[in-house]
Amino acid sequence: MTHYLLLVDNQAMDLFTSMNVFTHVVEAHGFTAASSRLGLSRAAVSKHIAQLEAHLGGQLLQRTTRRVSLTEIGQAYYTRCKAILEDVTDAECLVSGLNSEPRGTLRLNVPMTFGIRQIAPLLGRFTELYPHLHIDLSFSDRLVDVVEEGYDLVIRIALLKDSNLIARQLAPAHLVICAAPDYLEQHGHPQTAEELSSHRCLRYSYASNSNEWRISKDGREQRIRIRGPLLLNNGDALCTAAEHAAGIAMLPTFIVGDSIRAGRLVHILKDYECPSVGIHAVYSSSRHLTAKVRTLIDFLATEINDPPAWDVGIFEY
Repeated sequence: MTHYLLLVDNQAMDLFTSMNVFTHVVEAHGFTAASSRLGLSRAAVSKHIAQLEAHLGGQLLQRTTRRVSLTEIGQAYYTRCKAILEDVTDAECLVSGLNSEPRGTLRLNVPMTFGIRQIAPLLGRFTELYPHLHIDLSFSDRLVDVVEEGYDLVIRIALLKDSNLIARQLAPAHLVICAAPDYLEQHGHPQTAEELSSHRCLRYSYASNSNEWRISKDGREQRIRIRGPLLLNNGDALCTAAEHAAGIAMLPTFIVGDSIRAGRLVHILKDYECPSVGIHAVYSSSRHLTAKVRTLIDFLATEINDPPAWDVGIFEY
């Protein structure tokens, strides 16, 4: 039978605690950050990892002066630790009858601009409604790994590929073409999609093709080659550049909606359709939907609505 206690300096250490410490070190990318999250000394965290490696007879982490990374054995062990610890938490919730009341910590990752503009403002009221639930929110425009990076929930704005993840659409994300009044006064107001090729266009570096815009009219898609001296990797930066007459932008309404309503930008080529994608709440399919994740998804779906507030005045529904 497996022993669930480790012996450290003749004192018993709980194996589950050591597993929890190990997962925190992995997710925090270091001992110091993990010790801060856990409220333990760095020495105690190091001791947990050392004794866990001794217990298993293998090295879990590669240590450098800057960060730690998983060994092959460590990666396999981390995946199983996460599943085991989550199962233990779920079992405790079920037994104690707490599964109906969300509590604990929920790790949430959101795209930078959408998260700052649309998600962060909602979380104050959410935490007031659910005072036993704490949100660990991070912002990133890269495609994070939900499972390996230990996120409970991720917001993705994209056409989702088939995967082992479960997704619920919260709202559509509509793109529009827009420019500042000053730009249009200086360079003219394009009347057709083809005219965009002769204008300064603001390009997004994370787009699948930053030199091309796909636009449709009457069901026929056109691929327009665009040019322009600015290539940026942030939606807010693109919006600001457009407001200052740097060029024409194709951006989602959750970024430019306020600017269009305020007159800082003008929605042009309204008889053309730009691609739209979904805004999705995404979580792992490897375990059942916990109360904390379900509650946040339901809250966001209710608050965002469909059509969302950022589309008001931009489209006719």
